[in-house]
This record gives sequence, C-alpha cells and structure tokens, in this order.
Amino acid sequence: MKQLLSLAITLFLLNSTVEAKEVLDMSDPLAVYTQAGIGATNKGLNVKIGISYSTGIKDVAAMNLIELKGLLGDDLGWDRPSKKSNRMDSFRFRNFSANIKSGRGSQLDINYSLKESFLAERTGNASYSILQALPKFWIVNLYPLAGIGVEFGKNTVEDDSSIDSGFSVIGFNSVVGFYGKFTITDKIWLNYNPIWAAALAGSDLYETSGYGGKDNILLHEFAASYQFTPRFNLRYFANWSNLVDIADGDHRIEFNYQF
Repeated sequence: MKQLLSLAITLFLLNSTVEAKEVLDMSDPLAVYTQAGIGATNKGLNVKIGISYSTGIKDVAAMNLIELKGLLGDDLGWDRPSKKSNRMDSFRFRNFSANIKSGRGSQLDINYSLKESFLAERTGNASYSILQALPKFWIVNLYPLAGIGVEFGKNTVEDDSSIDSGFSVIGFNSVVGFYGKFTITDKIWLNYNPIWAAALAGSDLYETSGYGGKDNILLHEFAASYQFTPRFNLRYFANWSNLVDIADGDHRIEFNYQF
C-alpha cells in the first residue's frame, strides 16, 4: 500500500509540471487520451497504460491500452490465494476508437488469464464491439454496445476429456450490454456497466457449461469516481456476476492520470 500511495502522489504532483494542452473529460467513456493508472485490488496490484494516436481520419481518435492485473497478489492483495504467488494473474489489451461528432465507438478487447480453468490450462477471450452514445437524459448518459467474440485456450479440454495440446479455439460468443454514467456533481460520477455474454458455437462443453456451468453469464461493473484535478482522479470499482456475489467479486481502488 505504501508503494501505491507513493505512485499516486507522484501522479498528482505531475499535474503541476505537465505541459499545458487540451484536457479531455475523464468521465466520458468515449474520451481518448494518453493515460496511466495504478490500482490496489483484492488480488494484487493493477497497472494500466493507455497511448492515444492519430488515425488520420477526421473526427476519429484512437488509443491502445494495456492492463496488467494481479501483480504481487500474495503480498499486497487482501484476498490471500490458496497457492502463494506474486506473479501476474491476467492481462488485457484494448484498442479503442471513437468519432467525436457521431458519438460512436468501436473496440477490440483481448483478455488472457494465467489461471487454470475447467476448460483449459489458460484461457482468453477476444471480442469486437460497437457502442453508441445516446442523448443525455437528466443526469444519465447511456452507451449501448453489441459485439461478437471468440474464446481460446492453451491445452484445452475436449468433449471426450482428452487434452488438445497447444492453443486452440474453444468457441464463439455474443456480447450485449451498455455503459451507464450518472453525473452527481462536476467532480463526482457513478458508472454501472452490465454485459451479457452467451455461447454461440463451439465444443459441447463450452456451449453447455462455458460460463460457470451455464451457457451464458451476466457481468456487472459498478464504479464511483472523484476528479481531484482535470487530469487526476480516484476510482473505486466492483465487478461481479449472476454466478458470483458482489462480496466475492473483484474490488479495486484506482488512481488515474491524463497526460
């Protein structure tokens, strides 16, 4: 925790020395900017870096974002693992682009877990989705999204219980949901982001039991955020599902800085 606070203070002090340039609204899910973040979670530290770049297309901005999750879980996570480990437990790569005029965005989202599951020694998911900003109503902004994805794994379990050595495709799924933003003040906002994923095709094991014994899952994410300065904020996240209670889900406190 001392390391986390030290890094957070460093990010905060950067606000007084960074060169002046346009600052984007960090509460906007469609905002694209270069950023860095670090979070303390019940499973260890999360580190996030996002780099914006020019697309060469008028009104379209884009960024690549990499997140490393579960670092130093045994030492710093408040949920102690059954097997002692300080290695990273998963990572995420996200390529996101948004049209600032139309309010439409698209994203390629890749998640890869280093933890063993009943489907494979290691599993991952890659999805492509499109989202659209709707007109603001009162304090509410909604961004519906829909997409398709592919589940893959290393040393996957076949329907006959044999092991398919190496990497292989487990199945395909659909993704539907929305990002929800609720503005409380100019510095405080809440988010609720439900995502429903369902198996479309693949092995019999995946189609019937790919999501904790079911063929679909409803994922929930809640966030509460406070903007200290235009470039620096603090966010609390909770992630759970219809199969995992919120108390047993993932929780993190995250500091973010916009460069």
